[in-house]
Amino acid sequence: MKLLRTLMTSALLFALPALCPAAEAYSDDEVMKAASDFFATGAKDLGTVLQKVLKEKGQPMAFIRGEEAAGAVGVGLRYGHGELVYKGGGGQKVYWQSPSIGFDIGGNAAKVFTLVYNLPSSQKLFQRFPGVDGSLYFVGGFGVNYVQSGKISLAPVRLGVGWRQGVNVGYMKFTEQRRINPF
Repeated sequence: MKLLRTLMTSALLFALPALCPAAEAYSDDEVMKAASDFFATGAKDLGTVLQKVLKEKGQPMAFIRGEEAAGAVGVGLRYGHGELVYKGGGGQKVYWQSPSIGFDIGGNAAKVFTLVYNLPSSQKLFQRFPGVDGSLYFVGGFGVNYVQSGKISLAPVRLGVGWRQGVNVGYMKFTEQRRINPF
C-alpha cells in the first residue's frame, strides 16, 4: 500500500506541471534577460517597452517566443508560431492566426515575445483573444499591444521589419496545430 501511494504521489508530481504549470512568476530581471536573449539585442527601446508592460501588468507567469508574418489592405491576416515557456521548464509548441479589419495597409515580419498573465493551464491558451492593434513599421521597430479573454491577458512585444501602418480590430486565435483558416 505504501509503495502504491508513493507511486501515485510521484505520478501526480510528474503530471503537476501540465495541470498547473506555473506556480511562480518571472522576475523583471528574468523577463528582461529572456527577451534580450530572444531578440539578440540589449536595445534601449526593448527595455523601455518591457518596463512599460511590467509596470502596467506586473510579473508574467509564462511567455511565448516566436515569429509571425502579417499583411493588410483594409482586411489583414497574421500567422505565427512559437513556444509557450513556463518558469522552471516545460514548453509547448503553439500557433496563432489573426484576422483583422480597419485602416491598415502594408506587410511585416516580426519576432514576437508575448508575456502571459493569469493562465490557469496551458489548454486555456487555445482560444480567441480580442484586441486593437496600432502599427507603424518602416524598416523596423519594437511595438506592444494587449489582448485579453476573461482574466487571461497577453502582451505581445514585436520587433518587426517591413512597411505597415494603421489601426485595426481583430483577435489572436491560438491553436495546437498550424491552421490556414484564421477564423
